[in-house]
Amino acid sequence: MQLPTLPPSLLPALQYVMRPLVRLMLKKGVTFTSFAELLKQIFVDVAEREFRLDDKPPTDSRISLLTGVHRKDVRRLRAKTAGQDVSLPDIISFGAHLVSVWLNNSPFCTQPGRPLPLARLASMGGECSFDALVAQVSKDIRARVVLDEWLRLGIVRIDDQDCVHLETMAFIPQKGFDEKAAYFRHNLHDHACAAVHNLTEAGAPFFERSVHYDSLSPWAVSHLREAVEVEGMQVLNGLNLLAAELEERDVPPPDSRQRITIGLYFYTEPSPSAVSTPTKASSS
Repeated sequence: MQLPTLPPSLLPALQYVMRPLVRLMLKKGVTFTSFAELLKQIFVDVAEREFRLDDKPPTDSRISLLTGVHRKDVRRLRAKTAGQDVSLPDIISFGAHLVSVWLNNSPFCTQPGRPLPLARLASMGGECSFDALVAQVSKDIRARVVLDEWLRLGIVRIDDQDCVHLETMAFIPQKGFDEKAAYFRHNLHDHACAAVHNLTEAGAPFFERSVHYDSLSPWAVSHLREAVEVEGMQVLNGLNLLAAELEERDVPPPDSRQRITIGLYFYTEPSPSAVSTPTKASSS
């Protein structure tokens, strides 16, 4: 078996990419020892699932050769490897669906992307109420349970007229670490999958573009941040509406279903003082 050649640029790139993840781990009490054990398990799992020969499970020796993990550890870790769940938790998926209906479906919005304040109770608002919104998505979950959780997460607020206002244009919890971690896992994983595909696979790449400058003023950065929040959400809402229409119009058989993730992000930090030549713009 011929082992892959290590490109000299890969380890420095991985070192750079890992820095914010290590920062997160240190802030949340994840030690090197515990992460190293987790990483060992991931190496074994990926080698077993994705590096098969003739679709046959690789031997412990082959996994050890591919990963550098000792064969005794390979045997132990293979026995405890669990299936990979790529979906968001049910409560997150339900919340995202509910926000999408509120944003895009009559009578809950004036037009797509313009959600209406909803009377909290059906007895006050009828079909244009928070009770009716939840009932349209699920008959099994009580609206009061959803409302209490969304108030906790900062998704909605209630005014003095007992109307519920949507405080975000997507299901993005403002509070609640577990809910934020679910999106962190999903979004960062899929972005990394697209980038890895583009680095390692032949054929059409996944769309992955960015614009970056390094000599902007704080005012300019603030202006761009606001523009991304407004115009970026307009783009994502439009794509969300298109995806919902296509999902309803073109229903595939169960064995042909595919999932997608379309993302947009913004980040800023002080430029390194060593930068001498301003970067105008670049796509990657």
